[in-house]
Amino acid sequence: MQLRQPAPVSRSAPSPALVPAVSRALTLLERLAQRREPMSLARLASELELPKSSVHGLCNTLLRYGYLQRQDDGAFRIGPGVMPLAEAFVCGTGITQEFNALWAGAAPDETVILSVLNGREVVYIGVRNGRRPLGLAFNVGMRLPAHLAATGKAMLAELEPARVRRLFGSGALAQMNGRGPRRVAELLPELELTHRRGYSIDDEGVRDGVYCIGAPVFDAAAQPVAGIGMCLNRVTLGDEADARHRETVLAAARALTQRLGGRAPAAPRA
Repeated sequence: MQLRQPAPVSRSAPSPALVPAVSRALTLLERLAQRREPMSLARLASELELPKSSVHGLCNTLLRYGYLQRQDDGAFRIGPGVMPLAEAFVCGTGITQEFNALWAGAAPDETVILSVLNGREVVYIGVRNGRRPLGLAFNVGMRLPAHLAATGKAMLAELEPARVRRLFGSGALAQMNGRGPRRVAELLPELELTHRRGYSIDDEGVRDGVYCIGAPVFDAAAQPVAGIGMCLNRVTLGDEADARHRETVLAAARALTQRLGGRAPAAPRA
């Protein structure tokens, strides 16, 4: 089991004290979020490598506050109590407000999403559904593997390769449709190409028939803080449409960077 580690601190600064019970509760919630399916008490205890009695107490507490729900078969799933936290985060995030302002008064032709990196995943923090529906649900809070999603690849491409290696390690990368990179060694050349051209592509790596274009959003330190992506029905693509949609994504990423007081890197990464 790997608990979330605190941010690195200087040698002169004391390490922040962690409360074990809180760490275990958050790890339990994160495991359920990652699995995206109900889990029994026994399975949770096994995967978290904790005594059943401890997991039972954690689950009962989280049930009491609405962060978990128990099914008829006794399995646990994420409860509605997490939604006010997610909504509070989104409402208090300036980048989300600025993203929504980009599309104020008019819906885009195609679905546009805003996401941030969270470890090896991207989390959707903004969605503007287009006038041409894809027949798919894109929701705030949705998580996808960062190395497959267009917005994730757009942000990963702005990180140093060594940092990407540390993030994903040497194991196999998660797959959804079997079309994405399976190892970091396959991912890095794609990220380098993405970095050079300034945009990323997800060609059915997440869902059959869905083609996405992504671009990074930068802060004042020229660091990637989010990704903007446009999701299209692949059968509608052509050279002209592809170029038009790509420019829309790049223009939106530039506009959002400017709204945040950010700036793109002045020089290519070494």
